[in-house]
Amino acid sequence: MYHHVSPKPGLVTCSPENFRAQMQWLAKNGWRTLSTTGFTEALASGRVPQKSVLVTFDDGYLDNWVYAHPVLQEFGQRATIFLITGWIGDGAPRPYSGQPGTPDIPTHKQAMAAAADGKLDTAFLRWSEVEAMRAAGTFDFHSHTHTHARWDRQIVAQAERDAALAEDLAVSRETLAARLGEASPHLCWPQGYFDSNYQRVARDAGFTHLYTTEHGVVRADVDLARIPRLVAKDKPAAWFGRRMGIYGRPLLSALYLGLKSGKKGH
Repeated sequence: MYHHVSPKPGLVTCSPENFRAQMQWLAKNGWRTLSTTGFTEALASGRVPQKSVLVTFDDGYLDNWVYAHPVLQEFGQRATIFLITGWIGDGAPRPYSGQPGTPDIPTHKQAMAAAADGKLDTAFLRWSEVEAMRAAGTFDFHSHTHTHARWDRQIVAQAERDAALAEDLAVSRETLAARLGEASPHLCWPQGYFDSNYQRVARDAGFTHLYTTEHGVVRADVDLARIPRLVAKDKPAAWFGRRMGIYGRPLLSALYLGLKSGKKGH
């Protein structure tokens, strides 16, 4: 799980140098980055290929195009972006890293302030950039809702909250279908929040694969209603390789995650 790839340090941000080193490590060590289609097929068959990983990004920041896209292209890797569909704008594609005129990239804090002020184009992707990445095979795109709203914090009455969430999810799916030609069955929860009612509304909306911020490794028997992910930190290839060495081994990863969980409990 990534958010930003940017030379400006900040919350949930990986530097371009470390992101490149991590993707290069995957390529050199025989790891296959899956599309969501490949991921879905592996889980449906019950045969998860060794050394396979789903690389995900949340929100749809401009820096995903400027800095992550050219790295994925360089190493023949791919990833998934969960888009806040109501925050993606129109206009011509902007230059990405390595091209003249690369746009200035805001920090995470600045991006959130821009969103609050309605200045979305300064921090988030345009549909033309989404289409270019999709055509290049570096990213596929799915739902992170249309508004990124936490309806549990805004509406008390359960029926009204469910209706607001259902509308949010419906518009997100419709927007993806109109822009990209297909409705997505993959949904990532804003801020990682969900409950049983959220899950029910999502299933009713047509989403079959629900992604969380819960820390864990996906195995063949994963609950598709609460798919865990691993946070990718702003660390060099040596750190990344050690973690992948652990998470790529079922028994070792189970022991390691159990140990980490036990430490958090204390």
